[in-house]
Amino acid sequence: MRAAQYVTELASNERYHFTTAEAQARLGGSLPAVRGALRRLKQKHEIADPTRGFHVIVPPEYRRLECLPPEQFIPPLMEHLGEPYYVALLSAAELFGAGKHRLPFFQVMLKENRRRLVCGKVEVEFIARRDLENTPVLEGTTPRGTIRVSSPEATALELVGYAERCGGLGSVAAVLSDLGDAMRPTKLLTAARLCPMVWVQRLGYLLDGAGRDDLARRLVRYVEREATELAPLVRARTMRGAPKNARWGLAVNATVPGIAGSQ
Repeated sequence: MRAAQYVTELASNERYHFTTAEAQARLGGSLPAVRGALRRLKQKHEIADPTRGFHVIVPPEYRRLECLPPEQFIPPLMEHLGEPYYVALLSAAELFGAGKHRLPFFQVMLKENRRRLVCGKVEVEFIARRDLENTPVLEGTTPRGTIRVSSPEATALELVGYAERCGGLGSVAAVLSDLGDAMRPTKLLTAARLCPMVWVQRLGYLLDGAGRDDLARRLVRYVEREATELAPLVRARTMRGAPKNARWGLAVNATVPGIAGSQ
């Protein structure tokens, strides 16, 4: 069997990924010969390599990307690598309807840092969260299967916690205005109990300032009961001279566009 026939066979069975080892087992021949045949298919943009030894089949409608869209290959890639994951931050928010704030790359949460992945014109940024198994996740549907996505409530908290990865708190506040309707107050409190307290304080402040009292009031009692220290609204700025927000235990050391009461 030729490499092109092998790829066609996989696609006809709705499988759009394979490993070099699988290809060699099916095609026979030496490893250098198989790699050479796959390399020729890659040059024609019929397959792509998100990582060494792992290939995806690129249908004609995605040839301009020179790869599959990330949401279609991340699940099998993470299974291949043996890494727990979920789609996170702005990429997760986009899947819940906050798409106008998207970045030119796809954001995925892992337990440990990994270099940014580039596959054709597709980029994937990996962010590390060591306790990611505690994050509430949902399963979304893609044309190639299912994908793990942080819940809307967990996404909101992580947007605040990783604000520097999302364009800063001003950008996060704009995303939250679109994400708010996807969140449920009881689920928000559940997710908050699994996060650093400062994330909860900052999120509550932003929700309050955006007029989302239906969500903020679920968090305020938790903060009043559990928060023990004054925290900065923006981590990298000094708290000296910043006005205090007693409700959320924050030193409001930055202006957040669209948020009432920011400095």
